[in-house]
Amino acid sequence: MRALIVEDDATIAEFVARGLREAGFAVDVEPDGEAALERTRHQIYDVAIVDLMLPRRDGLSVIDEMRRRGIGTPVLILSARRSVDDRVKGLQAGGDDYLTKPFAFAELLARVQALVRRATRAPEATTLTVDDLVLDLLSRRVTRSGKPIDLRPREFALLEYLMRNPGRVVSKTMILSHVWEYSFDPQTNIVDVLVSRLREKIDRPFEKKLLQTVRGVGYVLRES
Repeated sequence: MRALIVEDDATIAEFVARGLREAGFAVDVEPDGEAALERTRHQIYDVAIVDLMLPRRDGLSVIDEMRRRGIGTPVLILSARRSVDDRVKGLQAGGDDYLTKPFAFAELLARVQALVRRATRAPEATTLTVDDLVLDLLSRRVTRSGKPIDLRPREFALLEYLMRNPGRVVSKTMILSHVWEYSFDPQTNIVDVLVSRLREKIDRPFEKKLLQTVRGVGYVLRES
């Protein structure tokens, strides 16, 4: 999953970005409204977190322009403005949720995850399952045949992405876009290395292999 943070306070932006990355998101950060809109021209996001008080172009204008262009990315407004009128204006401009500063990151993450679920119409289940491989989204635990598997954050993010797309071949470019927060050279072998590490943990100790390579295309997680 990929998130866009539009926040001119560097401390807050870094705090939110770090937390989302640890939760498995790829993250882009922009400090002003114009730069954020330019991002949305070239990148599809699963969620956007937008401050209202921004340089060059304010948050309400950014959201309004996104909606005018037909961009349906769920938007969580993050603002120090606490009045009911401000919240109403934010939602009327096209925002999907509103969180006031200061805030607890746990609440922000829960709201972001809820927006993503609603946008993708994903089930409310807290676990993903492919064959005997189970990923718990709340505890961030992974097991196969009941045996725990210890994954690093990037490995967990890749596995979550694959398990959200079971049976679907995903390309290296798609993986780079969803698992990393910035652009890599498409010719790099960083995806192959990560897939190899993940395969070593979820497949090698077991007779049945789930993570498969489709030569020249990408990777797929499937039961057979």
